[in-house]
Amino acid sequence: MRAIVIEEQGGPEVMRFTHTEAPEPGPGEVLIDVEARGINFIDIYQRSGAYAVSTPFTPGVEAAGSVAAVGSGVTEFAVGTRVAWAMAPGGYADQAVVPAQRVVPVPDGVTAEQAAAVLLQGMTAHYLTHSTHAVQPGETVLVHAAAGGTGLLLVQMAKARGATVIGTASTEKKQTLAREAGADHIIDYTSTDVASAVREVTGGTGVAVVYDGVGADTFETSLESLRVRGVLALFGQASGAVPPVDPQRLNSAGSVFLTRPSLAHYVSSRSELLERSADVFGLVETGRLKVRIGGRYGLAEAARAHEDLAARRTTGKLLLT
Repeated sequence: MRAIVIEEQGGPEVMRFTHTEAPEPGPGEVLIDVEARGINFIDIYQRSGAYAVSTPFTPGVEAAGSVAAVGSGVTEFAVGTRVAWAMAPGGYADQAVVPAQRVVPVPDGVTAEQAAAVLLQGMTAHYLTHSTHAVQPGETVLVHAAAGGTGLLLVQMAKARGATVIGTASTEKKQTLAREAGADHIIDYTSTDVASAVREVTGGTGVAVVYDGVGADTFETSLESLRVRGVLALFGQASGAVPPVDPQRLNSAGSVFLTRPSLAHYVSSRSELLERSADVFGLVETGRLKVRIGGRYGLAEAARAHEDLAARRTTGKLLLT
């Protein structure tokens, strides 16, 4: 089968397109024929060495397809079942073996491409807006990179919960996409002081929560945009890791709360994973959550896809198909 293999961490060029032996499922595992793979910043972190990963490995922690075989002890899935998974490696290949506990069913009204494009980022947007800071009607929230894959989903979910949404975006195209997703106010972070603009929009109060997946470049702006006792949900580091923070900075910002959440801790049980994924797929199936696929790449083009995502040249979700 075709696969991307990384033998040592580094730049995009370390992703080697090759042919390997087809895997077989062990006890508690399923073999999945992969149809579409989501591309995420965590793939870049694992490839580059920002996150420690044992090598060699096949990247890709989000994909969708159908069950080709099941290992012993697996009773929840049968051959042919349409499924998806997130937070387990091996997606950049024609077939992948995945622990059955990480696999979720895909409803008939959701395509494999939609499932691969929305599962990880959709559950991320879901836990951020429903659990990390459960958005309340009438609140104002700030979403950085509002035209990105997660950003577009965050905007939609926050709006659905009754929030006024401020989004940051650079180009005119990205600003239009964020508005179409429901953002009430758009700030061009390349030409405008974001914190000052947020204060102007909120009458000097600040926002209830900032959803920040950018990291180093936006951290101080995020703190300065919060209302008293607001929440900074720092869920990613697309621009690099945030340097160590003096807790006194949180006090001077208004007794604000800082959290560095991870999806793994919000789908830590099988029941929570099934519930959260079903909610996300249900929103897609009924048309209440729009999934924008910003680009499709062949499996052999994985390096170019990583380069495009890292350079923030894209909008929506990128797929390897």
